[in-house]
Amino acid sequence: MKHIFTIDEDCAKQLDAKDPLANFRSRFCIPVNTIYLDGNSLGLLPMDAEESLLRVINEWKTLGIQGWFEGERPWWHFGEDLGEKAASLVGADPSEVAATGTTTVNLHSLVSTFYHPNGKRTKILADTLDFPTDIYALQSQIKLKGLNPDQHLVLVPPNGRFLEEKKIIDYMTDEMALVMLPSALYRSGQLLDMAYLTEEAHERGIPIGFDCCHSVGAVPHYFDDWGVDFAVWCSYKYLNSGPGGTAFLYINKKHFHKEPGLTGWFGYVKEKQFDMLLEFEHAKSAGGWQMSSSNILCSAPIEGALEVTLEAGIHRIREKSIKITSYLIFLIDQLLSGDPYNFEVGTPRNPDRRTGHVAIEHDEAFRISEALKTRGVITDFRPPNIIRVAPVALYNTYHEVWQIVQFLQEIIDQQEYQKFSK
Repeated sequence: MKHIFTIDEDCAKQLDAKDPLANFRSRFCIPVNTIYLDGNSLGLLPMDAEESLLRVINEWKTLGIQGWFEGERPWWHFGEDLGEKAASLVGADPSEVAATGTTTVNLHSLVSTFYHPNGKRTKILADTLDFPTDIYALQSQIKLKGLNPDQHLVLVPPNGRFLEEKKIIDYMTDEMALVMLPSALYRSGQLLDMAYLTEEAHERGIPIGFDCCHSVGAVPHYFDDWGVDFAVWCSYKYLNSGPGGTAFLYINKKHFHKEPGLTGWFGYVKEKQFDMLLEFEHAKSAGGWQMSSSNILCSAPIEGALEVTLEAGIHRIREKSIKITSYLIFLIDQLLSGDPYNFEVGTPRNPDRRTGHVAIEHDEAFRISEALKTRGVITDFRPPNIIRVAPVALYNTYHEVWQIVQFLQEIIDQQEYQKFSK
């Protein structure tokens, strides 16, 4: 859809007046005197999440250990219940998603399940623009198989800021035992074509998984339709569960028969878990890939946070996300692209190819981001030259986007950034 914007303030106010998601802002705790545009790093607190956390704390207070089975949402099945609740956001069967562990732990668990070097197929394909924790985990998994990551981890090089799917596919040779990629690049916000990459990997007999931390909650996914083998994602960015919130994993039900690569008591068949048998029998669901007891206090806010996201609807969230990021890109192009400002958009302009943030590039990005903080604007800096701005559909306004562009102009005009050390 082609959006028509103007650079004046009235345009921002009119966009806010017509925003169908505007009422959701009141359900979040917005820091006082702050324009918060960092929800792609840590989402703000929804009041619904606070309520679900306080309920669970009260259950602990009043029920003690009985909360595992007598809580309003019994803790015993919390990971599976939250997975079922989140499944529609990623186009999965409820049995295919579980809330458990952390992103990196879940990545280790699933890679160890799917990575089995055999014959000529010994390598893992990833990329140089991925978030480093994924690369560290893949290197570790290769070492655990007695192999050298320098030889058996293949990283697709970028074309500038972005990855090209066709180049990735060119690297899908008969030496690859696994493909592990991000759904979206954490610096540029480029959204990869997961359906296309999955189809091509499977045509070559290679299982494929995705790290979806920077897309789930901002973009609809259709894992089952695409045939994705597995995926991991956090809950504290666009899903607003709080710092260090419990993560999610997805495993396609066609793989439920596989033996989890890393096992623990909480992945045991639920009905037999207290038989305390020494021979492991995993649940034939995503819950079978749990290892430790659910971190209930870190999981509790997810319940309320998901209520807000599901009520708003992932498709409406995506529609506003596209519109508000398009508006930001328009303002940058119109007001900040030429001398003396020289800001550049480092995010795909095709809205179908970007997730929920815009990468604004400038040689003085770090000092400019520091100057923004003194004005109450929270963004984040990523080396070497990127200010990431994430206008989150559920709580940010078009007027806030208009304001930050005015602030960027003033910071350059008044050379405010020079007050800060490089």
